[in-house]
Amino acid sequence: MDSLFDRINVRDLLSSHDLSDPTTALSAPDLHLLITRLESHSLQIKSKVHSYLLAHRHDFSSLFSLCNDAVSKTDDISHSLSNTFDLISDCPIDVEIRERLDDIGGKAREARVKSELLGLVKVIVGICEKLEGAGEELKNGRLRFVAEEVRDLKSILRIGDEEEGEPVVYGLLRRQWADCFDEMQELLVKFIENAVQFEPEMKRVRVKYQLCVNEIDGIELRAVLEAMEVVQILDYGLAKAADLMIKHVIAPSINHGSPARFLEELNEGSDEVTEAVLKILPSHDTKSVDFDGETIYSRVTQVIKFIFKYICFQNGPWIHSFGRLTWPRISDLIISNFLSKVVPEDASKLADFQKIIKRTTEFEIALKKMMFISLTDNKDNRLSNFAENVEVHFAARKKAEILAKARNLLLQCDFSVPQDCTTTTGSKVKADGEAINSSEQFVDLLFSSERCIVSKAASQLMELVHQTLKDVCLSSPRVALEFYRTGRDAMLLYEAIIPVKLERQLDGINQVAVLMHNDCHYLSQEILGLAFEYRADFPINIKEHAVFADMAPKFHLMAEEALQRQIQLVIFNLREAIDGADGFQNTHQMQQFQSAKFSMDQVACCY
Repeated sequence: MDSLFDRINVRDLLSSHDLSDPTTALSAPDLHLLITRLESHSLQIKSKVHSYLLAHRHDFSSLFSLCNDAVSKTDDISHSLSNTFDLISDCPIDVEIRERLDDIGGKAREARVKSELLGLVKVIVGICEKLEGAGEELKNGRLRFVAEEVRDLKSILRIGDEEEGEPVVYGLLRRQWADCFDEMQELLVKFIENAVQFEPEMKRVRVKYQLCVNEIDGIELRAVLEAMEVVQILDYGLAKAADLMIKHVIAPSINHGSPARFLEELNEGSDEVTEAVLKILPSHDTKSVDFDGETIYSRVTQVIKFIFKYICFQNGPWIHSFGRLTWPRISDLIISNFLSKVVPEDASKLADFQKIIKRTTEFEIALKKMMFISLTDNKDNRLSNFAENVEVHFAARKKAEILAKARNLLLQCDFSVPQDCTTTTGSKVKADGEAINSSEQFVDLLFSSERCIVSKAASQLMELVHQTLKDVCLSSPRVALEFYRTGRDAMLLYEAIIPVKLERQLDGINQVAVLMHNDCHYLSQEILGLAFEYRADFPINIKEHAVFADMAPKFHLMAEEALQRQIQLVIFNLREAIDGADGFQNTHQMQQFQSAKFSMDQVACCY
């Protein structure tokens, strides 16, 4: 068939070959010949096509049949599409499909929610069963198991980490857990009370190892402590026992007035120890004062060793919990009953206190080895810190004593003038005419050649200040600094107390105002001389900071105010006296004479 479709060259059908020129016109014969030959060629092609079709009749028949089927199916599809379009146009199926899909999605989500709720219900039921089971097991005495269940449920229920908007059931479960926890905690505390018994009338402490509470028998003390540790209530569970141990055992061992000694006893059953007893016995030692702390520290150490061995079973966390509950009070008792009482009263005895410091440090080291107090927390070194800072405590005590003494002499002084002195010379005369000093209230002013009379409070106050500053010269730098400040504070007490105390008496003309004026004048000059008198002997750190001159102007100002106040009062009284004479007129009349005489007497009195 490929040859039928070959390209036909018309010029090849002509007989004449002189057709090289395409512009040459064909003749009529040539055209007839060309037509004839084309017809012949066409017949040949038809014959070949006919032969080919006949040879491939079966193939063409199958092809035509296939085409017919395709056309038929195309018509069917066209008809189906037409029906579908008609159906869609009559009822929008896409909307219905979307609705069905939405329903299916909703059902799926609902199924998932129900599945999750079912899972949550299973969890809630499991928690409820565990809580109920814990309550039952608690009655059976399985303390460790119940403690672990309660601990795990606390984490599951996120106790202490509640969030807003949570389902109500969570709150109900937490409340049920809290009830179970409280029940267990109460039972554990009762076991501890049953285990550690204080018998003051028999002066002993009994520690039982086989316990029975609420008909729950055969519980071991160790199991109770283990359960308390699991749920982290050791401090709460041991609190009462710790308090009673301090009250009935440790306090008597520290008290100087009632020394005690201890005796340990173990009661054994058939196989093991059933209880341990600590007896409190009166001491055979007649020494009433423990000068170096050896006796007190040994007693307390013995008690703590008993607790460590027979109550806490040599368990570090358990004894440390007991120590947290008791150590602050024990250390306070030792400080108040022993250390504070042996603080030296004289700076020369500070060296003897070193032995007490050594024993105190050794005592705390022994407690650290038993883990009763912390190895690293410096706050637990309460006793050694106090002992090592004894210089500060010594200075604090002396400061309190000095200021108390200064306050008392200022408050008790009556600001009276001695009867055996005169206001001009301040001396009295012996039988032979020799003048002697009549009182310590007569003082010399440092920066003038005058003498004046002052109150006993002022003279004694300056004596106290001078003695304090002498102690500054003999003390260590830290103590010296406290003494220096104490001296300043003692002088400032005059400014704080006396003006208030004498306020009413200063409203009139009297000797009290004169004494206060002289006191302030005297103190201001004495203060100015303190630095010259003592600075050279002060420790180096005090030399750099010791200042007294800043206080002198205050007392000088107080003296001037007292003087000006008295002057104004005198002037006022003179004016009133003179006005009372009515101009000294008509003095020949008895009434006017008496008035003038009274006025002149008043003026003379004021003068």
